[in-house]
Amino acid sequence: MHLLLVILLFLESQFCVQSSDSNSPAGDNLATNGLPFPWSKVRLPNYIVPVHYHLLIHPNLTTLKFSGSVKIEIDVKNNTNWVVLHSKNLKIFTATVLDEHEAHLSDKVLSVLEYPAHEQIAIFSPKILTSGEKYFLYLEFGAPLSDGFYGFYKSTYKTKAGETRVLASTHFEPTSARMALPCFDEPIFKANYTVRIRRGPSHIALSNMPLEQTVKIGNGLFEDQFEVSVKMSSYLLAFIVCDFRSVSGMTATGINISIYAVPEKWHQTHYALEAALRLLEFYEQYFNILYPLPKMDLIAIPDFQSGAMENWGLTTYRETSLLYDPDISSASDKLWVTLVIGHELAHQWFGNLVTMEWWNDIWLNEGFARYMEFVSLEAVYPELKVEDHFLDTCFGAIGRDSLNSSRPISSLAENPTQIKEMFDTVSYDKGACILHMLRNFLTNEGFQSGIIRYLRRFRYSNARNEDLWDSLIKHQNKNSHSLFILSHIDLKKMMSTWTLQKGIPLVTVRRQGRRLYVGQERFLKIVLYLWHIPLTYKTSHSEHEVKHLLTTKSDVLTLDEEVDWVKLNTDMNGYYIVHYDEEGWNCLTELLRVNHTALSFKDRASLIHNAFQLVTISQLTGKTGNSILATLDLIGYLKSETHNVPLLQGLGYLQSFYKLIEKRHIADVTHNLKTYILQYFRDVIDKQTWSDDGTVSDRRLREEVLSLACDFNYPPCLEKAKQLFNSWVDSNGTVSLPTDVSETVYMVGAQDDSGWAYLLEKYGVSMCETEKSKFLSALASSKDSKKLSRLLQLGMGGTVIKTQNLPSLIYMVARNPVGHFLAWDFVKKHWNELVEKFPLGSFGIRSIIVGTVTQFSSTEELREVEVFFKSITEQVSQLRVIQVATENLEKNIMWLKRNLETMRTWLQYENKLKLLLKEQCF
Repeated sequence: MHLLLVILLFLESQFCVQSSDSNSPAGDNLATNGLPFPWSKVRLPNYIVPVHYHLLIHPNLTTLKFSGSVKIEIDVKNNTNWVVLHSKNLKIFTATVLDEHEAHLSDKVLSVLEYPAHEQIAIFSPKILTSGEKYFLYLEFGAPLSDGFYGFYKSTYKTKAGETRVLASTHFEPTSARMALPCFDEPIFKANYTVRIRRGPSHIALSNMPLEQTVKIGNGLFEDQFEVSVKMSSYLLAFIVCDFRSVSGMTATGINISIYAVPEKWHQTHYALEAALRLLEFYEQYFNILYPLPKMDLIAIPDFQSGAMENWGLTTYRETSLLYDPDISSASDKLWVTLVIGHELAHQWFGNLVTMEWWNDIWLNEGFARYMEFVSLEAVYPELKVEDHFLDTCFGAIGRDSLNSSRPISSLAENPTQIKEMFDTVSYDKGACILHMLRNFLTNEGFQSGIIRYLRRFRYSNARNEDLWDSLIKHQNKNSHSLFILSHIDLKKMMSTWTLQKGIPLVTVRRQGRRLYVGQERFLKIVLYLWHIPLTYKTSHSEHEVKHLLTTKSDVLTLDEEVDWVKLNTDMNGYYIVHYDEEGWNCLTELLRVNHTALSFKDRASLIHNAFQLVTISQLTGKTGNSILATLDLIGYLKSETHNVPLLQGLGYLQSFYKLIEKRHIADVTHNLKTYILQYFRDVIDKQTWSDDGTVSDRRLREEVLSLACDFNYPPCLEKAKQLFNSWVDSNGTVSLPTDVSETVYMVGAQDDSGWAYLLEKYGVSMCETEKSKFLSALASSKDSKKLSRLLQLGMGGTVIKTQNLPSLIYMVARNPVGHFLAWDFVKKHWNELVEKFPLGSFGIRSIIVGTVTQFSSTEELREVEVFFKSITEQVSQLRVIQVATENLEKNIMWLKRNLETMRTWLQYENKLKLLLKEQCF
């Protein structure tokens, strides 16, 4: 108590110099003991920098608690008596400051002030810490293992015999290292880590670095001591205590790669090992920088909220993102696993070696890693046809970015909730798409050389947006082989228009003779923005694309000769929507009808995508004079389409319209649209085989088309699926179903009581999470609301259905026409419990909000949603996702208002015409 009085008097009398941006203690910032807290900002002061953490951690998997100690070597920049760092939900038992000889600076117990609002603690040293001197901060601490998915948390799994086993794992990104140890938990505070972990004899311990030695310390405990880490940010630290098995291999450069999983799932690790070996070797060559650690572990954690996490040398994954069973997993599952591994390994350079300075530029990590997924798979696994998937990625980004509730790629984010929300479609997918556009603009060689320069220049350090552009500019100025001479192009200014402005450009095109009149505006004309747009185009008379940088609101391009048609944004390499005048759309619609292969499959898919996007703002007009009719006219050629990407693009929009109308119980339009889709795409449906034959593209098409056909109750599809389901049940699940159609088979089987009960039983005992996800999707497709309610309760319980799967389960129920109100009522009723499980801003809570709210399409439903969120305004006022979800609901309302009656009339005409033609045939 005496020391507390000294501290209080000290605060009242003076405050030692800390740094130019430090704040004096404010009366509002009171620690938990009532004393003024010496720092008022969310971000830590920069006058003390961590150099080296010496961490000892001991998780008790019986009591589900952990204890530890950390000795942090610190570098003092300005004289101070205070050390401010992060801590959340930790009990600090001891805090001491040591000099460079590790002698105590004070013989008194140092008090620790806690300020939970900013997740910070402050330690007062009676002796001034002098600038330039070396000190150590020593703390002992403890806490229960977290119940959620952040910090140092417990995870469980069941053996085939039904025994529940416990492990302890970490997930620190973005701001949860502070839940496992007191630390300077911001990306700019890079330091080395020496980790020691205590465990029992039946477990193993893993951390970022290889094991150096194991020491037996008594009481049946062992202490695993790991090598000193490279310099890294706190969110990349990781440690795990478990009883898993592994499979290992060595890269050509001597890196040991191991895949860890639950012992009874060990046989599902082999594909991940092959993929990790090949992809890591690719990245070493592509970046021309060797992976700097001696080993790389990939581990499948039974409880994991996101897809994976890039901890340096110890990447963690959800089981569905790492494990692959060739007897159960589909072609889509294989692609997903490969993409996620490619993403996390790319992070070892983008994110780990070079880290963004602050979370506002998280896209430098996530956008690059997402883009490198595609670059790496295209080179290493060309048979997976990843370019098909990349188009969908950019289409999805445009869907999000076309909303007024979007945000710039680089956005303000200060507190943990805001930071968590930065891990979204804009950072990942839009980031990847503008990098693809930039690569196409600079050439592959120019882009690759520029990012190598960036990685070398900022290795083991931090970077900002402009650092990347500087690196690319400096390379291009030396590169005479670039297609563009960049001496007159301000690359930094150009790319700032893409990273510091929200939204997507709408490029307008009008052809008059040999002249192209092009212009730009924002897709939603709410705010006037101007982008520097790398335009590309092809014509009926050109074999190669032409490039032009549009930096003004309008421009005139001159063609070499008169042409029949012009297609802008070649292969969808640019991140913008194109709107032609009426004649331009008519020419392209006719081209698709008579010779669709004159355009690449990417160009055909992007035309379909752009047309349907323009319908949402009622801008597209063709010879019909109506947006939706012009678009339906455009996709009329799809009967002749053989490539899965444009085919699924057109089919996907029609299916989404059907789902929207079905939930509104508009019986005549629902029936006529279903009839039209089944009749129009009947040839495509009928030629599908119930097998796993063909290319990845063939298999993806089969999976999507047969799922739709059975969902639409197409008799031949239902008959075959029921036959396969019954054979599978009769064999007690031992007969192998074709992996690409197994989910469709389960969905058909789940529609009766016995089939649903059997699938739930199988869900409880399956040892393959990929298979379980298909079971769960089928169970959630039931048209029995009581069954859906039972599923939601099981998801909330977290035993039969793990808590990690609850957000996706709520979405599955919400998209069911029987379940969308049920899911929304469930979310409202259990809101506080859901926020406890999934923190505000997290991926889980965002997917719950978007997954339920966007199913609605009426003004009454909009009012209900607004009333609910208004009732919890204080809790959710900072959540951007609520604006996103609400705006999507408003878009649904507007779409129906503008297009429902036109669709009704058009469908009546089309179906009557088909009936008349059918009668004439007879």
